[in-house]
Amino acid sequence: QVQLVESGGGLVHPGGSLTLSCVASGFTFSSYTMRWYRQAPGKERELVARIARTGGSTNYADSVKGRFTISRDNEKNTVLLQMNSLKPEDTAVYYCNAVNAWSNTLNYWGQGTQVAVSS
Repeated sequence: QVQLVESGGGLVHPGGSLTLSCVASGFTFSSYTMRWYRQAPGKERELVARIARTGGSTNYADSVKGRFTISRDNEKNTVLLQMNSLKPEDTAVYYCNAVNAWSNTLNYWGQGTQVAVSS
């Protein structure tokens, strides 16, 4: 059974930090490109960060460059999103996504974790 389980969300003040975690099971994690998306109320889901299956390549949305860092541990089937200098506009539900590097029909989503940035 494929599962992506996110955790680490919560309420934080502007300027604060959070680390989101996504633990995968039920598939060969190292064969999948991992992404974090987010969706704010009333807005479309947007790509936040991407990491290649080996961890050797990462990409970020312009809005989070220099503040967020994506990383993965293929031994622990885990992908992290370290979020620093958080802003109110970072408030959203954050989703973990896995896409097979050779077949994008193998595409899995987590249930999401809420991040709220407010004073």
